[in-house]
Amino acid sequence: MDIKTQSATAVKELCEVAGLKKGDILVVGCSTSEVVGSKIGTNSDPDTAKEIFDGITSVLYPMGIYLAVQCCEHLNRAIVTERDAVPFSDIVNVVPQKKAGGSLATVAYANFKNPVVVEEIKADAGIDIGGTLIGMHLKKVAVPMRLSVKKIGEAPIICARTRPKFIGGCRAVYDEKMI
Repeated sequence: MDIKTQSATAVKELCEVAGLKKGDILVVGCSTSEVVGSKIGTNSDPDTAKEIFDGITSVLYPMGIYLAVQCCEHLNRAIVTERDAVPFSDIVNVVPQKKAGGSLATVAYANFKNPVVVEEIKADAGIDIGGTLIGMHLKKVAVPMRLSVKKIGEAPIICARTRPKFIGGCRAVYDEKMI
């Protein structure tokens, strides 16, 4: 299976298992270096990033789910997304580059209709490709997800969905649809 197909398959399965719906946000952190078999941060690859981006968006765009791409540590793991996904967020002024933001963030910025960068987001689900640590950009209660796709290229993936917090203690009753 090629990288574009692996990306699309993983994201489709994650969306289904996580129950994502129109208007939700999926955050992706990606080391293209790891995808091509190198150490994170050593071999950023825009062509690989484009394959991943195309695979992911082929699934998300028809579903109306927003993609949020995490930049690398050189941009403090800021997020590139569509302006419509973050209508009330403070926008920051930076344009991701291959060596300052990472290849996937650079590709996303170049291909989104109305790209913006924000310092943080609270996504409904996420996929970490190659150990980029996306947890800071998920809503408070993250639930690990196991998918049939274990790697994209050479990079292991870790996925999560989120759920609302349980509050109220022993007397509380919870909505099973939100678990």
